[in-house]
Amino acid sequence: MSSQLYLSGVNRSFDGFKAINNLSLIIEKGELHAVIGPNGAGKTTMMDIITGKTRPDSGEVFWNNDIDLTKVDEAGSARLGIGRKFQKPTVFETLTVEDNIALALKADRGVFATLFDRRSADQQAEIDRLLELVRLSADRDRMAADLSHGQKQWLEIGMLLAQDPELLLVDEPAAGMTDAETMRTAELLREIAGERSVVVVEHDMEFVKALNCKVTVLHQGSVLAEGSLEHVSANPEVVEVYLGR
Repeated sequence: MSSQLYLSGVNRSFDGFKAINNLSLIIEKGELHAVIGPNGAGKTTMMDIITGKTRPDSGEVFWNNDIDLTKVDEAGSARLGIGRKFQKPTVFETLTVEDNIALALKADRGVFATLFDRRSADQQAEIDRLLELVRLSADRDRMAADLSHGQKQWLEIGMLLAQDPELLLVDEPAAGMTDAETMRTAELLREIAGERSVVVVEHDMEFVKALNCKVTVLHQGSVLAEGSLEHVSANPEVVEVYLGR
């Protein structure tokens, strides 16, 4: 199988509460995949397990078929190429947009070297490419603090991409965005997928619709339904637990 990420029979309890209950999920290389579900469905715990922040009680979690992620910590998962973007953007507000990207570039150099050395032509070209991709070329000299909420989210995605991950885990990127920003974000994530895999955890159904990808619905820590948004939205159980319409 060409799966990049493989979860099978994963369980995790906290003080008797089953946050993850026999969860199985496969993410293929280059796939864009949305994970939706009500609060408490296990979405964050699932991401914590994938990134080594939380160990499962039982089950298998494999990366590229042969690396057991249950034995890897957060730093190790980042080195393997698993990038995670949390809901609240964390950018260096006192630096320019361009310097934020430069600082994130995957290179064995210290912070001062990155900011004060002359960048190589290759590094500058990569910074330019990433700024273009995340739609911030025109804002490169602005302080990150001055960006809108949506732009900060894009900058953080650019910073993650600068580390060249194979898989991006993105937590509720559309939260707090304007409608226009939401649609641009969906477009951006569609562009990123293919070259790398992208898993988006989200509540906003319009946003998921715009992603136009495979959807997994979690409920009480396990998969309730999977398929296109149209397919899962037509599932009576999904309607009952999630859509409530």
